[in-house]
Amino acid sequence: MAGILGIDTKTLYNWKKHKPNLYRIVMLGFKFDELLECSKRNYVELLEIEARFT
Repeated sequence: MAGILGIDTKTLYNWKKHKPNLYRIVMLGFKFDELLECSKRNYVELLEIEARFT
């Protein structure tokens, strides 16, 4: 994660320790991206299933 954000891992640990709200927001952003990608894959899969049966 630190690499994606362009920061050192120590910075990430410091955020977790000293700025828990910032750390939480960053983690929620990563989770949101993960869930969005999962939703996209599910949507594409459903479109393929629909195409097979129509």
